[in-house]
Amino acid sequence: MQIVNAQRITYNHDNAKMNQVTVQETGAGTLTPDLYYSTLHKRYKKTANAENKMKYRTAVGISAYNQIDDSEKLDSALVKRAEIEALNMADRQVDLAWLAEGKKIESKMSDLERNINRIMSVGGSNAQTQLWRESYNKFVTAITTTKQAYMPNSHRKKEYLQIYADITQANATLIKFLVQLNTRSATAKLLAASCNKPDSRGQIASAAMNRWRGAGWSAIRK
Repeated sequence: MQIVNAQRITYNHDNAKMNQVTVQETGAGTLTPDLYYSTLHKRYKKTANAENKMKYRTAVGISAYNQIDDSEKLDSALVKRAEIEALNMADRQVDLAWLAEGKKIESKMSDLERNINRIMSVGGSNAQTQLWRESYNKFVTAITTTKQAYMPNSHRKKEYLQIYADITQANATLIKFLVQLNTRSATAKLLAASCNKPDSRGQIASAAMNRWRGAGWSAIRK
């Protein structure tokens, strides 16, 4: 069997120590014994009541209270910003601009591709066809890049409208080029046909000579 001896707890009230703690914490009360502080700690005795911790606690409390207000304002601002960013993300991830402008852009791209395929049939060269094919691929890249870009639909719509305008202008230029090629081809055919016309000048001269001789014989007989 083990025996444990514990210390007894006693409480001896010390009024002088309690007064010192009270003065240090709140500034209330007096330092005792007066002779002790007047003799050994005269300077501290004069300023002890004013240099208590209460004013520091009050300052810290006010500061903390202001921080609560600032934190609430910051939290509210961040929540609103998060809501706005959520809407921005949704606006950037769903391509509503293509739903509005996509069909007419695809239609113009089809027209451009069809006209490119006509270049060879109206007398154009393979190099000319390849050049216009590269222009077509440029528009394909622009459309794909705009679709994949992280931008608001308002900005995306502007990009689509600019691409549409560029395709329309390129298609108009290609049509003029096709007309020129077709006109040049038709002219070349006409020139080739005129060059292949048989030379009948000898026959015409011989017939004229026969008519002249016939007229001469007729005059002699008379």
